Amino acid sequence: MHFARTLLKLRIPHLAFALTFLAPIVNADWPMFRHDAERTGYTPELLTEKLSLQWTHHSTKPQPAWPRSNRKTFDFAHQPIAANGMVFFNSSVEGAVRALDAVTGKRKWIFYTQSPVRFAPLFWKGQLFVGSDDGYLYCLDAATGKLHWKLRAGPNDEMVLGNGRLVSRWMVRGGAAIRDGILYFAAGIWPTEGVYVYALNAKTGKVIWKNDSSGSIYMGQPHGGASAASGVSSQGYLAVTDKRVFVATGRSVPAAFDRTTGKFQYYHLQSNTANGGSLIIVSDQFCLNQGTAFNRASGARADRLGSGAIAAIPGGLVRSSVNDIATFKWIDKDFLDRKGNKQSKRALVSGIKTKLAGLGAETIVAGTHAIAGGKDKVAMLDLKTGKQIWGAQVKGTAYGLATTDGRLFVSTNEGYLYCFSGGPRKALVIQPETNLTPYVANEKFVSVTKDIAKATGTTKGFALDLGCGEGRLVFELAKASDLHIIGVESDPAKVATARAKLTAAGLYGTRVTIIHSNPNTAPLPDYFANLVVSARTVTGGKAPTNAQRMLRPYGGVYAVGKPDSVQHTTRGALKGAGSWTHQYSDPANTTCSDDQLVKGPLGMLWFRDMGQEMTSRHGRAPSPLYSRGVLFSEGLDSLVAVDAYNGTKLWEYSLPGILRAYHGDDLMGTSGTGSNYCVSDDSVYIRRDDHCLRIDIKTGKLIKKFIAPKAANGKPGTWGYIAFVDGQLFGSLSNPKHVVTYRYVAGGDMKKQLTESTSFFAIDPATGKIDWRYDAKDSLRHNTIAIGGGNVLLIDRPVALYDRRRDGKPKGERPGRLISLYAKTGEKMWAQDKDIYGTVNAISAKHGVVVMGYSPTRFKLASEIGGRLSGFRLRDGKRLWDIKAGYNSRPMINDKTIYAQGGAWDVLTGKPRAFNFKRSYGCGVLASSANLLVYRSATLGYFDLAENSKTRNFGGMRPGCWINAIPAGGLVLVPDASASCRCSYQNRSWIALKPSGEK
Repeated sequence: MHFARTLLKLRIPHLAFALTFLAPIVNADWPMFRHDAERTGYTPELLTEKLSLQWTHHSTKPQPAWPRSNRKTFDFAHQPIAANGMVFFNSSVEGAVRALDAVTGKRKWIFYTQSPVRFAPLFWKGQLFVGSDDGYLYCLDAATGKLHWKLRAGPNDEMVLGNGRLVSRWMVRGGAAIRDGILYFAAGIWPTEGVYVYALNAKTGKVIWKNDSSGSIYMGQPHGGASAASGVSSQGYLAVTDKRVFVATGRSVPAAFDRTTGKFQYYHLQSNTANGGSLIIVSDQFCLNQGTAFNRASGARADRLGSGAIAAIPGGLVRSSVNDIATFKWIDKDFLDRKGNKQSKRALVSGIKTKLAGLGAETIVAGTHAIAGGKDKVAMLDLKTGKQIWGAQVKGTAYGLATTDGRLFVSTNEGYLYCFSGGPRKALVIQPETNLTPYVANEKFVSVTKDIAKATGTTKGFALDLGCGEGRLVFELAKASDLHIIGVESDPAKVATARAKLTAAGLYGTRVTIIHSNPNTAPLPDYFANLVVSARTVTGGKAPTNAQRMLRPYGGVYAVGKPDSVQHTTRGALKGAGSWTHQYSDPANTTCSDDQLVKGPLGMLWFRDMGQEMTSRHGRAPSPLYSRGVLFSEGLDSLVAVDAYNGTKLWEYSLPGILRAYHGDDLMGTSGTGSNYCVSDDSVYIRRDDHCLRIDIKTGKLIKKFIAPKAANGKPGTWGYIAFVDGQLFGSLSNPKHVVTYRYVAGGDMKKQLTESTSFFAIDPATGKIDWRYDAKDSLRHNTIAIGGGNVLLIDRPVALYDRRRDGKPKGERPGRLISLYAKTGEKMWAQDKDIYGTVNAISAKHGVVVMGYSPTRFKLASEIGGRLSGFRLRDGKRLWDIKAGYNSRPMINDKTIYAQGGAWDVLTGKPRAFNFKRSYGCGVLASSANLLVYRSATLGYFDLAENSKTRNFGGMRPGCWINAIPAGGLVLVPDASASCRCSYQNRSWIALKPSGEK
């Protein structure tokens, strides 16, 4: 029975039941997020009913890790705690913790870490504990901010780019909790990289236990029947009871560990496919998580609680939502089971309910008063009467609440921290100290900055200053560009000076970051820097070593030296890196890039929510593309270009509604239509309706618009197939009369998902003139068009009319003609009309073979019969081999081998090859490079061809339903493709993975 139904049946008409056990006291600290280790949000300290504003502190607006997520809101505000007459709060921008005087709001001290601090600090016996994205837990003296000790959570100091910032590979994203003098925290959000859960002696920092194996568990994933080596993640505040440590896992349900030993107990991911979030609250026998109650002992789901923010009071709950504030009480409720036996279960009885709109962001309880935060306001409710007794306006949404010593602290997503208390209104405004010109006599660095800007033109992405000193060059670069500058300095005094000055200038965290490390050995990621400089060379110092590996391929600039003598070196192509310029890698449909670098094992290079609105994963959108260091992705309404090596968005071209026809659960999309865009050396070509746009790769500006030729009946044509080869743009005119059925459920606009064409043509992209045109006798299925070795291969074949019906079955198969045309002129080279059955063609230009087969994938069209492959000689159409072949994915050509799920065959002879491939759940197809296959296998799966052994996983996310992971550029590039999916994979993110050891 749902709790909501239980509440209706057991409603108590009076209000006093929940108040008899709430005995108000005073002077209770608020030492950690939501007050205690069970994250109840409750203190027995009573607040006065007459609060007035005492002071406001304004700091930089938070930079949430996942700003679009409603399941991971842990850093939407700088979260405050309060103890010993001070208030402490974190900064996701500056990577720091601040301490203020609770009475005056004046700053006592600031402590910087190397990366964003996304979770509230924790106070215990004069010590303050701080977890950072830099992978460390810090123990500070709460009174002074002095460092007592620090503990690295992961095995080393390696950094990656995460959410647009430099972070540890093992970020401390498991917010610390303390119980009985033992401190618990966790690190690592990507299960495959490793997840670490700790128990420490809070006084000494000594490790009591460490669990470092829970990320690699082979277990069921959020889709039924899907399993992968992808276990626990850590993202959210830990909650601790007398027996268990509960780890928040991001978008999924809590994982439980034995509090005494650290032994993993449970993580019911698959059975809670759509449940979960980053906040855990312990109440009665349950863990409350994202509106659902779970039994603490077993992890079994009990019932839904409804949406809103919850505080767990003794014996019950208080919940605020966008509409009201309500109270509930736990009771034992008797009921009869199916056999008629009397049973008892814990249930909630509803108490008061007060209509109070606009709240629900956060709720706490102080004595007999509930305090709720919402957009631009905070309110207090008397739980005895159900009446609002106080309210105030704030700037932003109040996600952070804390109270102590009669004071209420309110933190918002705009960077404001308010203090309210009894007594007369003071309304002091505390602004950070500012100095927009922190450096004097900076002429040399101004001169060098101008030289660099003039010579390189590098204005976006990341700059790296190795040996940055006090930040003088960092400052000038920030003023002169849109770069985010990372300064590295080994002298701690210079680091402190740089951070202080750049913070005062309003740049720290938003535009610049200073890392305390040896510039020659800093553990920074490969490839990420668009520009590498060194401030110490401006004054004659020695240039640092180790810069080359961090410099971005395809145009990264290394610039060092004195004014008027700066030396510039530009990094070229990454040797062995391949491209992915068309839907199936290339116009030959090999579905295999020419990348020689990508192989297992894989590790994170960068991850980020790019903010592009994506098509439903069941719409099978076009694959991402890659060329010369740039990743391209098409979303619902735009095309974006992203730096493949650091995740910087380079430009976005607006295309309103471009993929709206694919935004459904039909599971057709590009699996039938082919892609609507491709990439050349200098342009992106994207077709739409009756035209094709040519967009400049570097600037994102429109170069030219091409109109499709008219159809045979003289009416405007609808552009279908698209490719660019050897200076020619190729296209086709779609057949609007042949509309195939959806394969899963209705949703997308099938009338715009056209799979076959009546004509094929080639265009001169310089003039827009038609070079040549081929008009089909019957029909050209887009998947049978392949271009390679100077040839255009087509199958001209009658349409399969039964593909138009949901229950269609193959009947009356009519073969077609396999035709080869000269790509430059359109002249016919040869035609083969004997037993031409195929629905897919691919070309091995290197070996002179055309491979014909099917695309017999999950949710296939009825005409994708499968079970057969054939090879033809490219130069004359001679059939070389014809075999029965059991496979259920689109065939790929990787040098001499054809791979498909189910087998591998020699491209010259058709003879089988050893292929020990298996995968778990996944309705997409495989993509290949020389050494690696990538695909969906519950999470992201990959198969090392040299190893030829088993699927390996990179867990914590889900790929899409066709191709959205591509091996190119020396990386595996994966834009987010989980749109419209509610399944609780721990992260929704774009990622770039890099083979271990490659530089």
